Amino acid sequence: MQRDKFFKEIENVYHPNEKLIKTHCSYCGMQCGMNLRVNTSTNKIIGVEPRYDWPVTVGKMCPKGVTAYQQTNHDDRLLKPLIRDDASLKGTTKGFREASWDEAYDLIAKKFTELQENYGKDSLSVFSGVSMTNEKCYLTGKFARVALGTKYIDYNGRFCMSSAAGGFLRSFGVDRGSTLPWTDIHETDCLFIAGSNTAECHPTSIFRLWNVQERGGYIIVVDPRETPIARRADVHLDIRPGTDLALANGILHLLIENGYTDEQFVNNHTNGFEETRELVKEFTPEYTSEITGVDQEKIIQAAEIYGKAPNAVVMFARGIEQQHKGVDNVSAYTNMALVTGKIGRPKSGVATFTGQGNGQGGREHGQKSDLLPGYRKITNPEHVKEVCQFWGISEDEMPKAGVSAYELFELMAKKEIRGLYLLCSNPAVSAPNLNFVRETLKNLDFMVCADFYLSESAEFADVILPSVTWSEDEGTTTNLEGRIIKINKAQEPVGESKPDWQMQVELAERLGRGKYFSHLKTARDVADEFRAASKGGYADYYGATWEKIEKQDGVFWPCKDEEDEGTPHMFLDKKFYHSDGKAKICALPYRKSAEEPDETYPLRMTNGRVVYHYLSGNQTRRIPFLRDMCPEPFIEVHPQTAEKYKISHEEEVRLYTRRGEAFYKVKITEAIRPDTVFVPYHFGHEKSINLLTIAALDPMSRMPEFKVCAAQIEKLDREKV
Repeated sequence: MQRDKFFKEIENVYHPNEKLIKTHCSYCGMQCGMNLRVNTSTNKIIGVEPRYDWPVTVGKMCPKGVTAYQQTNHDDRLLKPLIRDDASLKGTTKGFREASWDEAYDLIAKKFTELQENYGKDSLSVFSGVSMTNEKCYLTGKFARVALGTKYIDYNGRFCMSSAAGGFLRSFGVDRGSTLPWTDIHETDCLFIAGSNTAECHPTSIFRLWNVQERGGYIIVVDPRETPIARRADVHLDIRPGTDLALANGILHLLIENGYTDEQFVNNHTNGFEETRELVKEFTPEYTSEITGVDQEKIIQAAEIYGKAPNAVVMFARGIEQQHKGVDNVSAYTNMALVTGKIGRPKSGVATFTGQGNGQGGREHGQKSDLLPGYRKITNPEHVKEVCQFWGISEDEMPKAGVSAYELFELMAKKEIRGLYLLCSNPAVSAPNLNFVRETLKNLDFMVCADFYLSESAEFADVILPSVTWSEDEGTTTNLEGRIIKINKAQEPVGESKPDWQMQVELAERLGRGKYFSHLKTARDVADEFRAASKGGYADYYGATWEKIEKQDGVFWPCKDEEDEGTPHMFLDKKFYHSDGKAKICALPYRKSAEEPDETYPLRMTNGRVVYHYLSGNQTRRIPFLRDMCPEPFIEVHPQTAEKYKISHEEEVRLYTRRGEAFYKVKITEAIRPDTVFVPYHFGHEKSINLLTIAALDPMSRMPEFKVCAAQIEKLDREKV
């Protein structure tokens, strides 16, 4: 209370003509607490301050968060609907004219109706994103299935969190990205972090990692690059990209062989141990080292540290998940916690670093091709019945399960899908095998894009609808812990922009389905319906009212009623969500990457983030400071590799794969393996690394294998450049 009083007094002294709006950052899953500074005369956002009362990040902010407020009143904001009047210019910023909302809605309703009358309900598709509130994500799923009646809906989390979801579902029977609150992490004894460049991707969590070491604990990092956390780690397992499954099996082999298993936990609360023990017997340190390229002594040391630690947390991110065996990787690393019993208690468990702001909540309530609100399955007749009764539609009206994100583009290429409603996503940068994806977007019969900037994907649209930024609306998101938090409105929408939920309500009316949406007049109306729709599902948000969220600094799901305070720690009762109440230890044979290096393409290519940019860069590349700090992509090359190819630092080279090519300046660094190259993926058009990536899909999650493919470098003839 004294602290709150102190900060309130400071606000009054230093901001006499301002008000502070308590909210959270718009970017990654940390959802850092912030106060937006609003000029009371103009009612415009003019700055930001950290929130020291937010328990997850306690005043920490990264370069993106500090400048996030600059999105809202940026000169590039779309202020009115745009209609294309020159189809020959698709794929460029040209060929659009301004229009009224009525004209735009009329055209969309006309085209959508014509396509469905001529080619069936499923000729339309919806592709959405998880940088939206839970309420918008929920309504997008309802809009696709009730207003459009199509089964073809999926979202950009398919490219981000789907393998984590698949692994958790298989191992635990439920998908919550962290089994413990982030406030436990700095109190554990060992962090085993695989495939996460934490210091750049989730920098406001890094102080908790350093606290572990300062208390005498250990950090183990799995990464082909010597990232900032790898440099400070007690053990850095510098793995070949794409070999995580072998490493996880090798660690598990040592945990079992050296007696670090918790036999009572394994016997009482898991299935699959005996089969898994047999499978991992061959993954000796020697064999594991041969596959992964990691020195066997480091593998032995890592297993011993994790095995001996009284408490430990296994953490991972896209490095292990964005592979065509991403689900197996997740379950394999999760096996470590299950075999040792380091789960279902404070200071121990499993957690994934969520990439997008609402990567957790956005995948739970209906945007995924096979999911309905509350993490219900569209393939489960009882679940379908519950949701149909809630929405007031017949079970015959509910579309069947659709396909994953990349498979939507494959169906567009075949003309089975002819129309697209795109919102909160930029697949013309973020999808794999971009030459193919961009061509499918160009050849659609009709495309609608809702965005607040003219993104690379919007360039392919026939109609662009101006949406709002996160600070011009309100609702909830769910951070990387599974904590439901509140986003608050700081200013009125600029120009004629509208929230996505409002567009969907108004479009549903034009499409003759208004009776299912017209009662939703405010964001709070959507929130109340959304909570009620989730009630009874695995991801039960019903008890997480806005008032409770405010009072408790967030509410962990499941939260089933008004008395329920939420569930910060999962599985404290040692009951998992499989029908028998037990977790599954998974026996997972090693398989190679979809595309291994060969004589023609001898290098392993991987990609990731830098601290100054977010996802496709549609937002951050427009912020002057962030753009100046990292204006263009680069290719990291080891000195031995640079010498072999006779290339120098800052020299531009051609990087190419079987799918495409791009040109990047070289950054020579010893912080990467000699057999591997790295390029950040936040850049569009001809600089996008996804022109080169492979679309091999995980059989369960349908995640593309972004993180590894075979590549080659070519030194350019400077006389011809």
